[in-house]
Amino acid sequence: MSTATRSPGTSARAASPAAGRTGRPGVPLARLVRVEVRKLVDTRAGRWLLGVTAGIAVALVVAFLVWGSAKDSSYAGLLGLAALPLSVLLPVLGIMAATAEWSQRTGLVTFALEPHRGRVVGAKALAAVVLGLVVLVTTAAAVALARLVGSLVGGGATEWRVPGALALGLALALLVFLVQGVGFGLLLLNTPLAIAASFVLPVALSIVGGLTEGAQRVTAWIDLSLVTEPLMAGTMQGEDWAHLGTSVLVWVALPVAVGTWRVTRKEIA
Repeated sequence: MSTATRSPGTSARAASPAAGRTGRPGVPLARLVRVEVRKLVDTRAGRWLLGVTAGIAVALVVAFLVWGSAKDSSYAGLLGLAALPLSVLLPVLGIMAATAEWSQRTGLVTFALEPHRGRVVGAKALAAVVLGLVVLVTTAAAVALARLVGSLVGGGATEWRVPGALALGLALALLVFLVQGVGFGLLLLNTPLAIAASFVLPVALSIVGGLTEGAQRVTAWIDLSLVTEPLMAGTMQGEDWAHLGTSVLVWVALPVAVGTWRVTRKEIA
């Protein structure tokens, strides 16, 4: 009997969770990240999400330049304004990156080509971060252009200086929201359900936190939207970092860890 003969279940085992523990060398991480980036930008939903995210942020800034107060139109202030829609929409990008294999039923192919599922999860997270940074840079450049045109048309001077703490805080906060979306996607493995949960749960927590004084003391540590406010304002102090770390542990690290564990063990239908 030929040694090349394979049992009928060989190809099925290649995509099973146990296949991730084989000794076969994996696909280079850089290639995995490029593939995951292409998955996000090659689909109509992904392109629309990226365009709408940056477009809404810029439209909000333009509206403020037209109807807002000129004395409040510093570049730093406009960046903070543009960050508001980004904080809502960037998590959806993370969710789409994490749930692609399960919503589009491409998991069998992906995990057969790269059976080390943990590396695929890492590549998805990195791809979401890369695209998130591209959106941030593009939005910052578009806001600068809009502010420049507004100052030329309006004829007034404007403040262009952006404090380093503010710039880094905005970027870090938005990346936290983005990775939170990845965690929700990995945990639920269903795009609509993960998007709904990422919107509903924080709002519900904020409502509960406003009911009693005791609840307010708890939400001060675990309400992600609340603890990132000083970060996005560039005013972080000692205890603020403790609040941020606790909230990130609950809303980001825990979903990512449990979701990764689930992905590495879930059978593909």
